[in-house]
Amino acid sequence: MKLIVAVIPPTKLPDVKQALFDAEVWKMTVTNVIGCGQQAGYSESYRGTKIEVNLLKKVRLEIAVNEEFVDRTVNAIIKGARTGKIGDGKIFVLELPRCIRIRTGEEGSEAIG
Repeated sequence: MKLIVAVIPPTKLPDVKQALFDAEVWKMTVTNVIGCGQQAGYSESYRGTKIEVNLLKKVRLEIAVNEEFVDRTVNAIIKGARTGKIGDGKIFVLELPRCIRIRTGEEGSEAIG
């Protein structure tokens, strides 16, 4: 079992969701987050005062999958989010030692479904 965590621009969420649905990956958790990477933010003027905006709005996807879904999930995220420009995001693939479905008490790969 793996936990796939992706941080992408909010504007790419519809494309990533569609790519995931096309890859038959329907279960995900989506969270609005702020952060910065290589983009490092930007400067703007507000009422005559220069403001440094270095924490940008992003979306964090968390998807728990069984081993056979790892590559198709990662490839779908890349397909939906890639523009070729700085700020496309990152994908992290982590070991998921335990998963429990609260409703049934199932554990492991059965709980992920």
